[in-house]
Amino acid sequence: MPELLIDFITSLDGYGAAEGWPGWWGLEGPEYLAWLGDQPEEDFTVLMGATTYRVMSGLATEGEPGTDSLAGWSKVVFSTTLTEPLSWPNTQLVTKDPVEAVREMKNEGAKSMRTLGSLTLCRSLLNAGLVDRFRVVVFPVITGSTGRDRIYDGYTDVSLDMVNSRTFDGRIQLLEYVPTVLAGPPGTAKADA
Repeated sequence: MPELLIDFITSLDGYGAAEGWPGWWGLEGPEYLAWLGDQPEEDFTVLMGATTYRVMSGLATEGEPGTDSLAGWSKVVFSTTLTEPLSWPNTQLVTKDPVEAVREMKNEGAKSMRTLGSLTLCRSLLNAGLVDRFRVVVFPVITGSTGRDRIYDGYTDVSLDMVNSRTFDGRIQLLEYVPTVLAGPPGTAKADA
């Protein structure tokens, strides 16, 4: 069965971006960029929501470094506001419920999937128990006053079993887990029910 990987980059305090800060908080280093260049999941289908699609396809159109390889990747955007034809190559528009669609893709498809940004989409897929791996690359900054796009707000309780970790450039942490959605905190009647 194909797997689903949620993939985020964050500040230490859990933000996906920060106002006025450059991409990767200005801390991308050669080891991290080389790992990205290896494109460990380039054969996966990339899943995203409409907001991420608009941002990323716009960056690709403007020639933002690092977006050129994404043009060739298979992409699915979940949206009821976008219309076809979509301008970004190799992108399929899906207008039905993302949880239902991804469940079908996992049950009937042969290709594994990964997310790109898309906080709301990731939250709903994790809450539905569809996520097989959860990967976070943590950058060593705290962006409490300028941070935006808090990643974990609205998540259900989740237990994470680590399956991989790595340090890039002596400061950036890759943490990879297998998630288990919990009914409540471990050891409580709610979780044990």
